[in-house]
Amino acid sequence: MALADEVGIDALSMRTLAQRLDVVPMALYKHVANKDELLDAMVDHVVGEIEPASPDENWRHGIRSRILSSRAALLRHPWAPGLIETRTHASPVVLDHMEAITASFRAGGFSVDLTHRAMHAIGSRMWGFTQEVFPTQEPAQDEAAREQQFDEWMKRYPRIVEMATEIGGSGGCDAHQEFEFALDLILDGLERIHRETVRDDG
Repeated sequence: MALADEVGIDALSMRTLAQRLDVVPMALYKHVANKDELLDAMVDHVVGEIEPASPDENWRHGIRSRILSSRAALLRHPWAPGLIETRTHASPVVLDHMEAITASFRAGGFSVDLTHRAMHAIGSRMWGFTQEVFPTQEPAQDEAAREQQFDEWMKRYPRIVEMATEIGGSGGCDAHQEFEFALDLILDGLERIHRETVRDDG
């Protein structure tokens, strides 16, 4: 994990890891069957860094604090979101994290159906990251080409340019602030639906 933190997950290989440990690559296979097993263990370690919620916290505070702890773990390991997306099965450590969030909803009085919907709504946020719809297009390097590109964008996408210019001019997008905003928006909506469901059942 320390090596991945330094060089990135794409540069991590059994060979580079062996060099870091000053052993021959075959020595690693006494501990893991293959690179996939190593990567699975790395995901488990990241998820293991997530702080559990306090037992006396209400469902909303518990889930919020656990998800923000997930985000803190991923910020310590920037390669983790991409790696998590490549995993094809859930380990017991991963399932423990999902179970804890599910249990918080159920302990808060959520029905099984609403809990299921809530887990879908939270999506990748339970792991501390969000999936961007599209990557941001880089502006042209040449100044004249950049100005022409901007003029074309301004004519065709005036509202996008307006938003990007205003947000960029005020210091840029704060990814963590946006993460918390979306998380609170989801939790607010779930809380409202939960209250309405309890009132209707009562």
